[in-house]
Amino acid sequence: MKTSELLQRIDIPRHKLYYLEQKGYVSPQRIPMGDLEAREFSEADVRLVQAIWKYLKQGFKHKVAYQKALGESDNRPSANHRARRRKVA
Repeated sequence: MKTSELLQRIDIPRHKLYYLEQKGYVSPQRIPMGDLEAREFSEADVRLVQAIWKYLKQGFKHKVAYQKALGESDNRPSANHRARRRKVA
């Protein structure tokens, strides 16, 4: 799913989505488009962002919202995502 589609589906501000990516909470695939890159979010990324956003709107801090979102059964990170996450942490 492209960034614009995810923003529309979840109704999360773009800067919040990019912050989640910067922190390593989600890792969309980067697709080269000339001089730029497009982000492609997997369905797992979309579910995780949706859960994190739900907790952020409830007033939780980013790290806690991420941990709570991971606790939801659908949002278990893949082995590849866990390896990338360790590099960020």
